[in-house]
Amino acid sequence: MIPFILLIFGFILLVFGANKFVDGSSSLAYSFKIPPIIIGLTIAAIGTSAPEAFVSTIAAIQGNSDIAASNVLGSNILNILLILGITAFIKPLNIKQNTIKKEIPFLFLISLVMLLMGIDGIISRTDGLILLLFMIIFINYLFEISKEDNNQEEIKQYSIIKSLIFTIIGLVCIIFGSKFTVDNAVIIAKNIGISEKIIGLTIVSIGTSLPELVTSIVAALKGQNDIAVGNILGSNIFNILFVLGIASSISSVNFNLISDTIISIGITFILFIFSINDKKISKVEGFIFISLYAIYIFYIL
Repeated sequence: MIPFILLIFGFILLVFGANKFVDGSSSLAYSFKIPPIIIGLTIAAIGTSAPEAFVSTIAAIQGNSDIAASNVLGSNILNILLILGITAFIKPLNIKQNTIKKEIPFLFLISLVMLLMGIDGIISRTDGLILLLFMIIFINYLFEISKEDNNQEEIKQYSIIKSLIFTIIGLVCIIFGSKFTVDNAVIIAKNIGISEKIIGLTIVSIGTSLPELVTSIVAALKGQNDIAVGNILGSNIFNILFVLGIASSISSVNFNLISDTIISIGITFILFIFSINDKKISKVEGFIFISLYAIYIFYIL
């Protein structure tokens, strides 16, 4: 009974935290003349990916490499199919040209790199360092587009101090909410008798992706499309380059997820096709993503 209560408490923290985080980070972007897409691709992505980083790093240290790798891949598949799907189904998402031309192709590229690295069944420490090098390249790219893109959206503005407080409180609630959710979801799953790999691809990935889900939906409802989309793309990129990079740098990670990686690459390509068609993800396309996720869950179970 207690795990269920703590699970619900985790959800409450996530919803509250996501609201505060979107308000605070949006206001900070406005105050410092930083394009909202940069906030989505960095602060929001890193903040909401903290659960994945925590879970995968601890798993690698403890030698539970199946959870470390499957958590990253499961989260990335869920982020595109379920989170972007639900968000677009609630409110269609406009996609910027720069996102279509650069960020989605970059995600496709590093997903392909991950496939090539793991085709021998292991992501080595050397592979991990290469992924971290790609992370440095991505951060440099973000600095470059932050200089080029000065378009500002109408954002509710607070003082810098209040914005920082909202952002920090939001992140803390998101991280602790995720921990309560994940820890207790895993306890419940283990009691039922689900394998470590399946736990990583489903329960843990769903739990650690809850911040992305709540943050993207809240951002979309508040009209912050750049944060909603950037949060998902940035989170997926961060998961591969930083989370998997750090985990495999600590200890080589077993990688028996070739078919799941191919699925991840495939849905990234579908996202590109949907985006380039009319520069948005419509309600219908959102429903297609949700349906594909249901099929994927049925497939792995």
